[in-house]
Amino acid sequence: MQSLQTKLQGRSAACSVADLHAPCSRQVVFAPVVEYASGRRACQGFRSASAVSGGRVRTVVVRASSAPSPFPKRDARLVLENGSVWHATAFGASGTEIGEVVFNTSLTGYQEIMTDPSYKGQFVAFTCPHIGNVGINNEDMESSKCHLGAIIVRDLSCVVSNYRSKMSLDAYCKKENVIGLANVDTRALTKVLRETGCLVGVVTTDASKSDEELISMAKSWTIVGKDLLSVVSCTEPYEWGKGTTDEWEFNGRVKLAKQHGPFHVVAYDFGIKTNILRRLASFGCRITVVPATYPASEVLKMNPDGVFFSNGPGDPSAAPYAVDNAKAILGKKPVFGICMGHQVLGQAFGGKTFKLKFGHHGGNHPIRYMPTGRVEISAQNHNFAVDPTTLPAGVEVTHINLNDGTCAGMVYKDKKAMTIQYHPEASPGPHDADICFEQFVDMMRAERV
Repeated sequence: MQSLQTKLQGRSAACSVADLHAPCSRQVVFAPVVEYASGRRACQGFRSASAVSGGRVRTVVVRASSAPSPFPKRDARLVLENGSVWHATAFGASGTEIGEVVFNTSLTGYQEIMTDPSYKGQFVAFTCPHIGNVGINNEDMESSKCHLGAIIVRDLSCVVSNYRSKMSLDAYCKKENVIGLANVDTRALTKVLRETGCLVGVVTTDASKSDEELISMAKSWTIVGKDLLSVVSCTEPYEWGKGTTDEWEFNGRVKLAKQHGPFHVVAYDFGIKTNILRRLASFGCRITVVPATYPASEVLKMNPDGVFFSNGPGDPSAAPYAVDNAKAILGKKPVFGICMGHQVLGQAFGGKTFKLKFGHHGGNHPIRYMPTGRVEISAQNHNFAVDPTTLPAGVEVTHINLNDGTCAGMVYKDKKAMTIQYHPEASPGPHDADICFEQFVDMMRAERV
């Protein structure tokens, strides 16, 4: 029989592991074990319903009469502009941040979402309840830093299980100075955002700030009209040429496309994702990345085969310089726009954009390609859309979002332009829309001929 001392040592080790994971949202809590041996109580402080008979040891599981709560302290708050207060358990950084609260329905890829510059100025609440289980690795970053203001989850994983992981989500948030909130009822929060629309919120770990003060802060801020493109963009032009390695390549037509290259593409960086650059390079493009404010005249001096307008955060109407540059390039070179690039080109065509009620954020949005009726499952992240009723004659709406009927893609043949309102590289996510890069290469090939 295992000795009493050995069993108590095992119990102590279990407690130390639980203490180690104190920041986590949930813990496995063991009821205390009380052992009696030869009439002596082996563990003090517990009530017992057992007796000793003939020197035999009897083990009884009972509850402690008084013990501290095994769950982490709820020491943070999310306060929304509608006056609601959501108490949470803090992880990551400490402090107070303000931003627009959105929900994301992706089941995987929290690391890619956190490093997507399109989330600048926003807090992301994940509808997937369990976040952090695969940790953070260096290969899956979409940019060099975390851009969102806060991460909101139901359950922060205590365990990291991934052979590529270099650190936990908690450690990464501390490193990037990003506040994390766990133990939030994200289903209830998502319902509020879905029915009310996106709301400005304040997250804080500062107990000295009153709820009323935080509500006032939330009501005084808006993301509409804020130019965030120049904030997340590069500051100087640079060359980028790293494609997808064979290990990660999923499109068998990539090698065929490369036979007709290389094509020189100038990419406007409105907050460009690494995997978009990677996919362009995989299809045989030599890429020069330029800042969001880079003059169109300088781009045309490079005599590129095509010009790309990238994804990015915020309100396209707050960046008129981007629209002016697009107007100056339209018709002179083949152009391709994704997400913010789609919205910027939509305005350059002569159309208008509007703010969606709660935006499109997730890896499971269905899109219909109108010319053939093909349905693609797409990854999306945007809060604004192009109003198709304001587009001039000659602009064809080629893609429709099947969730709400909004414009998800356009082609303007006279201006050699194509756009889509989602992320065709979908990393992680579906690869249905990867054909868009092929279509852009086909446009540049036709122009070269």
